[in-house]
Amino acid sequence: MKNAKIVEVIRALALEAGDKIMEIYARDDFDVRTKADDSPVTEADEAADALIFKGLSEAFPEIPIVTEEQSDSHSLSADRFFIVDPLDGTKEFVHRRGDFTVNIALIEYGSPTLGVVFAPAKKRLFYTDAKGKTVEESQDGSLTQLTVSQPDNGALIVVASKSHRDAATDDYINKYNVSDSAAAGSSLKFCLVAAGEADIYPRLGRTMEWDTAAGHAVLLGAGGQVVRFDDHTPLTYGKPIYENPFFIAYCPGVDLQEA
Repeated sequence: MKNAKIVEVIRALALEAGDKIMEIYARDDFDVRTKADDSPVTEADEAADALIFKGLSEAFPEIPIVTEEQSDSHSLSADRFFIVDPLDGTKEFVHRRGDFTVNIALIEYGSPTLGVVFAPAKKRLFYTDAKGKTVEESQDGSLTQLTVSQPDNGALIVVASKSHRDAATDDYINKYNVSDSAAAGSSLKFCLVAAGEADIYPRLGRTMEWDTAAGHAVLLGAGGQVVRFDDHTPLTYGKPIYENPFFIAYCPGVDLQEA
């Protein structure tokens, strides 16, 4: 029953935050600043963050919250917490490319157990249900339960970052027999693997836990896996400063290559 309530709340907050983001996105201009780490932040990030933080705090005052836009939350230590990226893919938002998402996840003892990813410009909504199974909700409200593909290691479909692809990523991808590749921004890459639209997503670049947690939950609920790039052990959460190592998100059945 508790999980059902959490799913209800995080789904509703993601949709509400998406509406707020699209209001700002539709304007001719909006405020963009540069943070201390040289990444961009917009008024849409901040408005969505405030909305989600308020909603989670009111609904679940007993569960701590880590959000990208509130630096004082980055030193939190807890076994169970929400982690939020109110607008993942800010560069995609600024350049009006559409591949940005709202991300909310529940972490329990290092694992993302529930999560929602909403891509408002693309009108795609993915989330885990109360049992942790992943669904995609269509605009008419119908639900499709997602299951990862059964990959063909002789003809894999790879998805990689639009903004952060580099030679090291290409070198790693070239270790596989690839039939097709796609580029996507933000946590949508996890969702494409969850939906069976790709088989593997390698990330050889810096990410933070709020970038990955909701997408990770969505992929787990569809039968996928996310492992560290170096030793292929599961990617966990609650690490110091919430920084991730390189990782690989994939469908079981993919013959993972060594780093």
